[in-house]
Amino acid sequence: MKRLVFVLTVMLLASLGKLRAQATVGYYPWSNLLTVSTNAKNVIWLDTRLQTNSLFSSLSIDLLPMINLKRGEVVQWYIGGGLRLNPLYRIADADADLITIDGYSMNVGVRIAPLPVNRRIMLALELNPYVKDKFDSGVLKTHFGIVYAFGKKKKTGTAPEQPVSP
Repeated sequence: MKRLVFVLTVMLLASLGKLRAQATVGYYPWSNLLTVSTNAKNVIWLDTRLQTNSLFSSLSIDLLPMINLKRGEVVQWYIGGGLRLNPLYRIADADADLITIDGYSMNVGVRIAPLPVNRRIMLALELNPYVKDKFDSGVLKTHFGIVYAFGKKKKTGTAPEQPVSP
């Protein structure tokens, strides 16, 4: 079953397309998460999270496909869910699967761009219920962090100045 979920996840990731220049990078300091996302302005986008400040055998990667519910210039609401993988768990347990699935999560979040001069800097706030792989335990997490969206600079609509004839 774990291998089937892993194969389906890889297929989903491959179908979402390439990472483009509009990727976002963020950090949730109280959760110790580093995040890299595809273009979050698309209806469907992918968020990947790496746990930091942890033992190597406890490092996990979250793969979270997200769906935008409402997007505006200032506020973006989204939901999603996904799995937490631990590719280094074999350090602690030699009999573990090559890729260990730690658990599953659901995400409900909002990104807010409060600065009118730079809408690429956003605050992210999420509610994130998480359950272990055998559904024997879980935890309700919240995340608060800062996100930066890369992208092309918008061209200004001003025409170049014309030289004045004498």
